Amino acid sequence: MRDRGLEEAVRAVGGVSELARQIGISQPSVSNWTRVPAERVLIVEAATGIDRKILRPDLYVESNATAVQVDDVSAARAQEYALLAALLVRAPDAQFLTRLSALRGDATPLGVAHAALAQAASETTVARAEREYFDLFIGIGRGEVLPYASYYLTGFLHERPLARLRADLAPLGIERVEGNSEPEDHAATLCEIMAGLTGGLLPAPEGTDQQIFEKHLSPWIGRFFADLEQAESAQLYRSVGALGRVFLEIETQAFSLPS
Repeated sequence: MRDRGLEEAVRAVGGVSELARQIGISQPSVSNWTRVPAERVLIVEAATGIDRKILRPDLYVESNATAVQVDDVSAARAQEYALLAALLVRAPDAQFLTRLSALRGDATPLGVAHAALAQAASETTVARAEREYFDLFIGIGRGEVLPYASYYLTGFLHERPLARLRADLAPLGIERVEGNSEPEDHAATLCEIMAGLTGGLLPAPEGTDQQIFEKHLSPWIGRFFADLEQAESAQLYRSVGALGRVFLEIETQAFSLPS
């Protein structure tokens, strides 16, 4: 029996199959859930618009003794990673486009990127976004941009960068979820992992987020976002590329500061 949070997430997108599609895993995997897994909370929140406190009140209600405690900066970082993961795992549906259109910006580089993404979302349609996603990441034969660490670092898929990532994730209990055909070095998966680490939903020693970032994202993902920003097929995703590039620059600068 599904709990209230999962029921609301399913209802928000119109069914189990659609929720599975939105977060990039198989329908049977989601059908087996009784509640949203901790490591999936942020991406489900981004995909459905259902607040994390509703999805998993046991993790986010402050009065609960086991509640995850993170500071405001870490929570904001987790939300940015979750947003990028949701955008990279699937093309946005109508509800997601509506939420993207409501993003607010400010004069900071990240705020400007949010405003540009909101504007781009308001000017596209579901059909155009789906076609754009297909041309960029799937294509006939291959997409214009390949969002994999192995490809960016070696020129091939399923190479040593993926093996090294799996070796570092195994002690944390992180492995590819059943029904997900994409390797763990996909940009969406890495952003989801970072969302879980920074948001406190994936238990790990202090500093693990920096270690994963510097070893498995920093060497390539900035180039990926820059390529996405310049891709011929990109319209909405040009703004996604810009957002990712700006956010990863902020992360890089923050991690370089003395602790």
